[in-house]
Amino acid sequence: MKCLVVDDNSLARAILVQLATRVPSLEIVAECDNAMDAWQIITAGNIDLVLLDIEMEAMSGIELVRGLKEKRPIVIFTTSKPEYAIEAFELNVADYLPKPVTPARFLQAIEKAGEIMKSRGQKVVAADNTFLFFRDANIIKKLDVADILYAEAMGDYVKLFTQDRFYAVHAPLKEVETKLPTALFLKVHRSFVIQVGKIDAIEGGTIIINKKMVPVADSYRNQLNKRLNVL
Repeated sequence: MKCLVVDDNSLARAILVQLATRVPSLEIVAECDNAMDAWQIITAGNIDLVLLDIEMEAMSGIELVRGLKEKRPIVIFTTSKPEYAIEAFELNVADYLPKPVTPARFLQAIEKAGEIMKSRGQKVVAADNTFLFFRDANIIKKLDVADILYAEAMGDYVKLFTQDRFYAVHAPLKEVETKLPTALFLKVHRSFVIQVGKIDAIEGGTIIINKKMVPVADSYRNQLNKRLNVL
């Protein structure tokens, strides 16, 4: 993956570059210390992954991502402040790395980005009540609908999570939702559609599926309550 490192702290930027150079799948194309230069590099194309600091002068990393309407690469946020986590989560970035970034946590984030990268180019093409089909390059692959735990919107893509992995398909969540059987699936947030039967627990405004947390928006809570067979 062609990688861009963005951080206004030279030491933090050097650490990220050093970690990235240890990963054979990453190629550092450029590094910069501000979001404006990063925007120019990204919009010029040829960037697959951005390691992006959130807190920067003039334009923050979050503002940069919000401004990328087209040619948005995979984004991994880095920051020393955990309060940005919710906002970053809503932007559907690949991961959120707290500083100081450790090698183990860095590799975990890169693995997530790699899975997204490998799945880009997949597109949902058909579905019935049993299978969902998606196009991956020139190959049409089949995915058992019963294996899908939930779908998460991520910019121009949707991640379909199963027990062991996820598939990233190039389609809006609305399109994917129409191809999932309504008898099994329910939208619980503008960015999430879940398989109701896969819910392990609900704690406050959070659904737990396969040890993953999925938020429930207030506007969808009544629909969820109607679908649950609560004793």
